[in-house]
Amino acid sequence: MAEIAGFAEAFAAGLAAVLAEVAPVLDERARRLLLGAAARQLGRGGIKVIAAATGAAADTVGRGAAELESGIVADGRVRVKGAGRKPLEATDPQLWPALDRLVDPETRGDPMSRLRWTTKSTVRLADELAAQGHRVGPDTVARLLRDHDYSLQGNAKTIEGKQHPDRDAQFCYLNDQVTGFLAAGLPVISVDTKKKENVGIYQNGGREYQRKGAPVATNTYDFIGEGGKAVPYGVYDVGANTGWVNVGTDADTGVFAVESIRRWWTTIGRIGYPGANRLLITADGGGSNGSRLRLWKTQLAELAAQTGLQITVCHLPPGTSKWNKIEHRMFSAITMNWRGRPLETHEVVVETIAATTTKTGLTIQAALDTNTYQRGIKITDKEMQVFEASHLQRHAFHGDWNYTVTAAPDEEATRPNRQR
Repeated sequence: MAEIAGFAEAFAAGLAAVLAEVAPVLDERARRLLLGAAARQLGRGGIKVIAAATGAAADTVGRGAAELESGIVADGRVRVKGAGRKPLEATDPQLWPALDRLVDPETRGDPMSRLRWTTKSTVRLADELAAQGHRVGPDTVARLLRDHDYSLQGNAKTIEGKQHPDRDAQFCYLNDQVTGFLAAGLPVISVDTKKKENVGIYQNGGREYQRKGAPVATNTYDFIGEGGKAVPYGVYDVGANTGWVNVGTDADTGVFAVESIRRWWTTIGRIGYPGANRLLITADGGGSNGSRLRLWKTQLAELAAQTGLQITVCHLPPGTSKWNKIEHRMFSAITMNWRGRPLETHEVVVETIAATTTKTGLTIQAALDTNTYQRGIKITDKEMQVFEASHLQRHAFHGDWNYTVTAAPDEEATRPNRQR
């Protein structure tokens, strides 16, 4: 018996020496199987001897022996299904809520909670979580953010001009309006005009795969040619995560903006919201849908009369147009989709926009609008006074930014001036 015990100990010591040399190239499973094979060779008591000699857990040696006994399955798996360390969020249920509080827009000065981003680095976030008692590293922080649909965005060009003192209050008010409409199953859309694009063989930003040394040739200068420009006016449905783009070929006016919304409602909106009697529009404070633009408001009244909708508009406060929902959820995806390729024709513009999708499920429809829109339409003070008295309800909080439009009184007051 003494001789057998001595042999077992010598065998185990030799295995330990061999294992020390090859350990750097063995994965967890290979090491476990090697230990199990050695224990099986020693027979009864082998598991205990091998574990003592190599410093491995007896359970590990035993599992290796059991796998060999049942037959090795070459499935490429190192650990059995369900084995391994549990995710940190499983062992620390308060980890994600703590991280969420750090990156929540409320803590970034942006009360519009449906627009969430963070410019804090994962290292800094991990340090702050560690200070709160959570043992977590930067890689885990990055994974958690990705799993919860956060994205890292820079802080360049997010503030345009002087901040209004009621900026945060307007975001809170706008967010309350959005939440209320969505809870009632009513449509909420974010609207804006995307940057005008030259149509033709013009250079477009970004890079696309081509054969080495054979980039797509474009014009040296960006002078407007026969193709003219494309004027994409977008409508993003916040609740449905769908988009509509009306690609105009003429001027970006208040009439064009409302016509784009009209086409969205006719094509998509009324189908998705058959019982809706109200519509909420969130928009920038300037451009063709500006808060001070009379034509925009009177055209909305005409749209209200045609659709039977009561239309509420909430404008983003001055200097925050980059936070418009449509910018980050739709326009950025379109820009990525047509990067590095010339927009040779208006049809290319339309088809490229319509082919845009995202991993979050965004789909977009697009159409070409060849109407001509008259510039310089004026709504007189008298006409506006009559209009406001009967068809414009300003909200108690910042009525210049928040208002509800009802049906227009007559065609003369709204002055559509649009070729149909």
